[in-house]
Amino acid sequence: MFVMILEKVPTGLRGELSRWLVEPKSGIFVGDVSARIRDILWERAIEKGRGGGVIQIWSAKTEQKFDMRMYGDTSREVVEAEGLKLIRIPEKSKQK
Repeated sequence: MFVMILEKVPTGLRGELSRWLVEPKSGIFVGDVSARIRDILWERAIEKGRGGGVIQIWSAKTEQKFDMRMYGDTSREVVEAEGLKLIRIPEKSKQK
């Protein structure tokens, strides 16, 4: 299983990903691809993301049974704690 989430990226990138994956909701792609294709899609998303954010989650032989990576301006961030990858919602800076 493979999930790719795009935030604030050009529609052309979403169209390119739809060749490999299903888009059940806007910006969320799901499929089953090889590690090679997963890495190619990651590189293309970073190259064509134009300042947007990319999150990839895939099945892996880890304690959590999945692995993930993030790049760019996402609304979440990955935090690793004792070998586990967790998601944190960054606090918005307080404006005076």
